[in-house]
Amino acid sequence: MVSHKVQVMPPSGIRVFFDLVLGMKDVISLGVGEPDFVTPWHIRESAIYSIEEGYTSYTSNKGLVKLRTYVSQDLKRRFGLHYGVEDEILITVGVSEAVDLVLRALINPGDKVIVCSPSYVSYAPVAELAGAEVTRIVLRSGNGFKLTPDDLKKAIEPGTKAIIFNYPCNPTGVSYTKTELSAINRVLERHGVLVVSDEVYDELTYDFTHTPFAALPGAKERTVYLNGFSKAYAMTGWRVGYACGPKDIIAAMTKIHQYTIMCVPIMSQMAACEAVVGTRKPVEDMRQEYMRRREFVVGRLNDMGLSCHKPQGTFYVFPSVKKSKMNGMDFASKLLKEKKVAVVPGTAFGPEYDGHIRISFATGFDKLREAMDRMEEYMKGL
Repeated sequence: MVSHKVQVMPPSGIRVFFDLVLGMKDVISLGVGEPDFVTPWHIRESAIYSIEEGYTSYTSNKGLVKLRTYVSQDLKRRFGLHYGVEDEILITVGVSEAVDLVLRALINPGDKVIVCSPSYVSYAPVAELAGAEVTRIVLRSGNGFKLTPDDLKKAIEPGTKAIIFNYPCNPTGVSYTKTELSAINRVLERHGVLVVSDEVYDELTYDFTHTPFAALPGAKERTVYLNGFSKAYAMTGWRVGYACGPKDIIAAMTKIHQYTIMCVPIMSQMAACEAVVGTRKPVEDMRQEYMRRREFVVGRLNDMGLSCHKPQGTFYVFPSVKKSKMNGMDFASKLLKEKKVAVVPGTAFGPEYDGHIRISFATGFDKLREAMDRMEEYMKGL
């Protein structure tokens, strides 16, 4: 009775592993991408006040005009991007819904979609559910897990319609300079490939200024720009994201959205309004703390022999566990059992990465220090 596509689809590698954590005592979780910070008070307060004022209704399917206006103004202020409030912006239930909507809006049976691997766990399954054939580009640690123009040239073939591009990247933390993005864009433009650009970690970029893909010359009309409030604003549970792009694509996404979701809860949208226009200090404070944690975790991991690239953004690292002579699943399972530290096996982000694990440093510094101490003891005992 169940759809064949759903039957053959594996469950999320992150969630399967963390079912093992439930009920265990004294576990330090470095797994789920959940900021340990509480949503800043001025944002929470605005949502509370909106409920007290009686904002409990549906909104437009597209989202509150006020929020779409603020998003438009913010993108213009930060990046010089111009998106029309009425027909080029859609408010979604997080970026996850936006990814689903854009793929369903774009894909015809047999269209091919490129997914860079390792990648966020939902990209390939959601593309397949939309009817696409997924082409994986396997990125290697020797190249810093970076997508190159040569990688793209080899992957593009007749029927390639779009690429899902995420930067800064979950799980590797890799990001791209404007020069690197421009070289990638030239290849995609030459072949007429659309770009679904997930940039939800843009404000957690550490080593250089983030450049939106849509801001590159000639890219805006071929790009659907996705962003949201979960990560930089510590608003995961509020479930607010947005998509910006060409009018016809946004209209198609809105059509699906109105039949399946209706709208994002109004109180969450009111909170997002405050996030955009309110003080930026909490966002910058969180970013600085993540940078401090990054330096600490990368240093400790490399010292214990778990080779690790320094992430240029996000709050993840993707170290190799080859020194342990175990694959990522065995390493993570044994670490959880013996030292009560939870990490995610690399195969959750691509079958080629059984020699890696993902660690989130979106947890308190004291817990991070204790987790690194436990991991060091674990490595010494192997």
